[in-house]
Amino acid sequence: MAETGNPYMRDLGKTTANHTPLSPLSFLARAAHVFPAQTAIVHGRQRFSYAEFYARSRRLASALAARGIGKNDTVTVMLSNTPPMLEAHYGVPMTGAVLHSLNTRLDAAVLAFQLDHAETKLVITDREFAPVMKEALALASVTPLVIDYDDPEFPQEGERLGTLDYEAFVASGDPDFAWSLPEDEWDAISLNYTSGTTGNPKGVVYHHRGAYLLAQANILTASMAKHPVYLWTLPMFHCNGWCFPWSISVVAGTHVCLRWVRQKPIWDALADEGVTHLCGAPVVMSTILNAADADKRDLAGRIVEFFTAAAPPPETVLAAMKEAGFNVTHLYGLTEVYGPAVVNDWKVEWNERPAAEQAALKARQGVRYVALEDLTVLDPQTMQPVPADGETLGEVMFRGNVVMKGYLKNPEATDEAFAGGWFHSGDLGVLHEDGYIQLKDRSKDIIISGGENISSIEVEDALFRHPDVMAAAVVARPDEKWGETPCAFVELRPGASVTDEEMIEFCRGRLARFKVPRHVVFTELPKTSTGKVQKFVLREMAKAI
Repeated sequence: MAETGNPYMRDLGKTTANHTPLSPLSFLARAAHVFPAQTAIVHGRQRFSYAEFYARSRRLASALAARGIGKNDTVTVMLSNTPPMLEAHYGVPMTGAVLHSLNTRLDAAVLAFQLDHAETKLVITDREFAPVMKEALALASVTPLVIDYDDPEFPQEGERLGTLDYEAFVASGDPDFAWSLPEDEWDAISLNYTSGTTGNPKGVVYHHRGAYLLAQANILTASMAKHPVYLWTLPMFHCNGWCFPWSISVVAGTHVCLRWVRQKPIWDALADEGVTHLCGAPVVMSTILNAADADKRDLAGRIVEFFTAAAPPPETVLAAMKEAGFNVTHLYGLTEVYGPAVVNDWKVEWNERPAAEQAALKARQGVRYVALEDLTVLDPQTMQPVPADGETLGEVMFRGNVVMKGYLKNPEATDEAFAGGWFHSGDLGVLHEDGYIQLKDRSKDIIISGGENISSIEVEDALFRHPDVMAAAVVARPDEKWGETPCAFVELRPGASVTDEEMIEFCRGRLARFKVPRHVVFTELPKTSTGKVQKFVLREMAKAI
């Protein structure tokens, strides 16, 4: 049928008057226009209003553009939860460039790989991380322009790696810089690397549309009213801080920056700044709860909303958080879906259930975010839904606008991830009768410790480098503080004698600190008749340690 035969398709085209690409950059522009005097950022003694936040972001964009940064160039940042990290989330994409946030806990070799793979043109780095970044830049093939950030809250002098200071760089920019929205909302806005279950990590590409939708969905999921006060206990390098750097501008809230997740600063911020919301791994809850009584502060009867991911918190932790004044909501997602895209939406009627039933309900990952089109559990071979019986195992799969564009320069991995028209999470779970999903295992044996993904294969590779190791296997061991920690099972060569302390020290020289096994068990590994290590047996052994 010709389009002219349909009145809804005739003379009703897209124009600049009725169609604009979706981008979270619009949120900051609106907040600065409507609430210019509202406090946007708190960092120690620093305070920035929304007018200042917007002007500084535009200055950053202007300074970047003056150095030749433009569309689809990669700007890499190595920053803590500080104002420049928030400014980068707006200033970098205002130029059309792509923001790449480095995990501050990684080693130089992995950082160098990312710099090269991302084809980084410019780096903004905090002087605290100068030693590892100096090594990474020396290992990398690219030679980006380096800008140093000297945080007034960092008490030590760090080495300068470049010739430009961040504050001077921003000051050189134009606060009225005429930035523009992306030509296409499908344009890339950021790049985040996975932890790399095998081989090198994969670069996950986000687009403006997905960031816009997930940022708004966070507000709806968190039931955020206008002007919330958000405490940064979640690293912004994790999936762009689950998109909350963009979310908070939607409701003109206040970002309370926190350089280090430590007990007294958290409690002081909660009380002094009137914090209403925060996110983090289970370890953040442990940090809050285990603070010395002298460091804890009175919240004046306020209920603080806490959003956590990774493994579901134990019932004892949830009860302790409630008593301390926190309401905990469990989220689930992956780097490939912009962070959290699933929420354990609690139903009022569940409050009447016995405590044991409530605990079982809270252990489920939940249902899709409003911005996610579909979430289900499928048989990965047939791509058919598993029965909604809470027992039949399948793979958790996602579909919708908050699924990544794909993996940077890796079409084979992208095609594999999107096979059958769904994003394959790699997580194994079940579907309950009411449509809530629940994870049962991780198909790639990823260990989630303190919110950080640890590849068991990477840790095993480090163990195998020891001359006395004949076989090794690494599994997750439940940990009250970190959620999970790596537990290594090692078979030594005949006649070899190595202590667990020596093996742990060996790993420290080859792995980022958070990836090092906390426990090492010397034993013969249980294997199948074909010689495959039975990791399910090792998991049970780890639990018993």
